[in-house]
Amino acid sequence: MQRVAAGAPSAAILGRFARAALPAGFSVTVRIVAARESRLLNRSFRKRDYATNVLSFSYGGGRGDIVLCHTVIAREAREQGKSLRAHYAHLTVHGILHLRGHDHLRKSDAVRMERKEIRLLRRLGFDDPYTLK
Repeated sequence: MQRVAAGAPSAAILGRFARAALPAGFSVTVRIVAARESRLLNRSFRKRDYATNVLSFSYGGGRGDIVLCHTVIAREAREQGKSLRAHYAHLTVHGILHLRGHDHLRKSDAVRMERKEIRLLRRLGFDDPYTLK
């Protein structure tokens, strides 16, 4: 766990979220960053010039990094009426699923990924993240 931005849930809590979606043998680093670093990484690796909530970097062999942008996650949680903790849980699980090969480019893949997220988040005690209240 690496923190560059303050205000995120503790390493223990984020580790619990990550382990809920990680199969045995996977090794993942979770890094919490501010908007500037998220934007630089997104621009460098995805050619998109804005800060984004989560980026996943798979290195194969069950290894990878997840970068969570606290600034974006906190803003989205407020806008969506979600707790910060619930939104972090969702995006951590989402990032891990990307490392496991899931994607949401096609509608059928998105539906499959969302169902898996919902199931994992329920096990962690969170509501469906796609249902705004």
